[in-house]
Amino acid sequence: MDAAESMAEPQPSPPKPVPGLTEREVEILAFERQWWRHAGAKENAIRERFDLSATRYYQLLNKLLEKPEAIEADPMLVKRLRKTRAARQRKRGARRLGIELK
Repeated sequence: MDAAESMAEPQPSPPKPVPGLTEREVEILAFERQWWRHAGAKENAIRERFDLSATRYYQLLNKLLEKPEAIEADPMLVKRLRKTRAARQRKRGARRLGIELK
């Protein structure tokens, strides 16, 4: 077990194939179900598991969140991730306008 894995909650069972999603997309959804305890642990795990930079991983994740098949595969997770993304977008937009959101 490497350091990044030891900092995440136990991994769920291997993802099952989902019609309309690639194996990698199913793995990304499974990966996002985990909770990370330490800053940087997730980014290290992304590099180790997917051989991607964190930036590229999040680009793929954002594209995946727009797929109807993703919401069918795991509606609670996809809705949570969409909500988190929307909140971050609102904060960034507010910062650009000089508005402080809480």
